[in-house]
Amino acid sequence: MGKRSRFSSEPFGAAIERLMTEAGTTYRGLASLTGLSAGYLNHLVHGNRPVPSNDVVVRLASALDVDPEHFREYRLRVITEKLEAMPEMVDRLYKRYAS
Repeated sequence: MGKRSRFSSEPFGAAIERLMTEAGTTYRGLASLTGLSAGYLNHLVHGNRPVPSNDVVVRLASALDVDPEHFREYRLRVITEKLEAMPEMVDRLYKRYAS
């Protein structure tokens, strides 16, 4: 297997599924490592539940041996939180990219 990319461009569920396959784990195995239910994990993978809170993403990332930043949705949340504290940057970005 080649070197894993630090950042995934896949949607959250697809990234979880790929990482599970790479780790050779099942929903039950991942559930055991994270304290989440296998059914909930199945719903996450198939997009039937929203991307979980950052705390849950951190638990999943740890169990799957990646940094939370591996997941695109986590990175977007971090950026959004930073931007909320910088309204002038929001305005500049909007002017530049919204048209």
